[in-house]
Amino acid sequence: MPVVEFPFTAVIGQHALKTALLLNAVNPRIGGVLISGPRGSAKSTLARALAAILPESSRGPSPFVTLPLGASEERLTGSLDLHKVLAEREAIFNEGLLAKAHGGVLYVDEVNLLPDTLVDLLLDVAASGTNIVERDGISHSHSARFSLIGTMNPDEGELRPQLLDRFGLCLEQPTSIKVEERIAIVRQREAFDRAPDAFVEQHADEQQALTQRIERAREQLEAVTAPTWVYEQIAKRCEAAGVEGLRADVTWHRAAQAHAAWRGGDVIDQTDIDTVAPWVLSHRRTQEETPPSSNNPPPAPPSEQSGGGSPPAGSKGKPESGAGQPGDAGQWGAMPPVNQTLQTEAAAIPEAQMLPGIQRGAAEGGARKGHQLGQGAYKRTLPPAPRLDTFATLVANRGAWPWQTLRYRPARAGQPKVHLVLLDTSGSTLGQRLLGRAKGWVESLARQAYLGREQMAVFGFGNDAITPLLARQRAPKTLAARLNQAGGGGGTPLRRMILQAGQLVRQWQRHEPGLAIYTYLITDGRTRESLAGLAPLGDCLVLDTEGSRVKRGKGARLARELGARYRTLPTKEFT
Repeated sequence: MPVVEFPFTAVIGQHALKTALLLNAVNPRIGGVLISGPRGSAKSTLARALAAILPESSRGPSPFVTLPLGASEERLTGSLDLHKVLAEREAIFNEGLLAKAHGGVLYVDEVNLLPDTLVDLLLDVAASGTNIVERDGISHSHSARFSLIGTMNPDEGELRPQLLDRFGLCLEQPTSIKVEERIAIVRQREAFDRAPDAFVEQHADEQQALTQRIERAREQLEAVTAPTWVYEQIAKRCEAAGVEGLRADVTWHRAAQAHAAWRGGDVIDQTDIDTVAPWVLSHRRTQEETPPSSNNPPPAPPSEQSGGGSPPAGSKGKPESGAGQPGDAGQWGAMPPVNQTLQTEAAAIPEAQMLPGIQRGAAEGGARKGHQLGQGAYKRTLPPAPRLDTFATLVANRGAWPWQTLRYRPARAGQPKVHLVLLDTSGSTLGQRLLGRAKGWVESLARQAYLGREQMAVFGFGNDAITPLLARQRAPKTLAARLNQAGGGGGTPLRRMILQAGQLVRQWQRHEPGLAIYTYLITDGRTRESLAGLAPLGDCLVLDTEGSRVKRGKGARLARELGARYRTLPTKEFT
């Protein structure tokens, strides 16, 4: 018995998300929609409801295929009929979800929890538009072009940046809903639960009207033109947002064109550009954009973490009105932030290059009990083990048992890595330009991580507050602009920073078991706080920025308490 889905037109509110989904239906080349938000914010309801209003194509109803998180690779890509191969030496292809989604929508609920093996396959097919299945010299390929719609709760883990960029549009659902809307939503849901079929029938006319409008917009799409200024503005605003590559430019143009067709226009105007701007840029920007002056300024994009951002929930940061008051709490006192630009001469010390894949013994930094490797010892991370290929093994043995020959699938290389940087920006780091030197080291680390296509997240802690400087993402080509925005001053909320970082590390490890996390605590050690008893931060390096021969800080002691390795920031580059 088919499941009755809640009607698209019956969903209350959610105007932005509805519009984004409808634009993707008008022009599937936009590339899909990622819906990010907390539990219970109608993400899945709206995504699934889209299926009922998609117009039919020349091949029949537009497919809307759901990819379960527990699906096998063969279920996604399709497989060759083993019985036919063994008995009749004939290769028969059993289509998978990619073939079924061709020309329609592939929907993934909780896409951030999708196994890496399936993500890799999706990336390959999304890039080429073709799915290729090969087994022991037998090959089959078919077209697989579809819109990817995914939902995710950011509290349950991040999405791999390679897949994130494949989504044309990204929307972040609000965390709070007005009381009036809450009441109306509950009433609608109760009416649907009491009599689903009757409820759907009540909205049938509205649903049909929406389908017809999508059809008209599709017909209008090819006639929509773009003046020269549209290309120029999109290019300049993408450059101002610091996006990488040209996918944002192309997607922005396609989405604006679809919006113009949706409203019945034949020329892209400023409203079309501004409406889709936050959805195109929210997951691609690397720096804040200065909105261009126009009669219709673009809506504010979803919240981005930047150097000037406010502290996250629970960080208990001081309000701006209180900054600089002598009576404010903090070990060094609160003070207005002082900017100190990074020292570009800084070079990453060899330890940063050594971290991925190799753990150094804790002779100098101290290790937690049960994890000590001994003086100068190394522990190399083992490569992933190859997996038995059942299909190839059966073919090689011609169906005979027991198997005399085994066939294996090659292990997938490239263990995902995250570099988590905790940068001390307290007042004590301003002397001798310690903060500038530390920023230079972080910038050098970012360049290495970028070349390795690895992820990075950066937090600053100072002025008795925690400030996210870079949300977890693929390391950008440069971090200089963000780092230079981070002012120094005030007290050192070190213990609070380590507690928050520990929560992040455990969350990432819980949802991504194969993730390698490398944590860098960069501090001058000038604090009275102790880190004893706190949870480990993965493979951790404490980098002491205090440059004097006689150290007044406690960097080495902090490393021992964290079970981390300890190194000092080289000073010879800064003569």
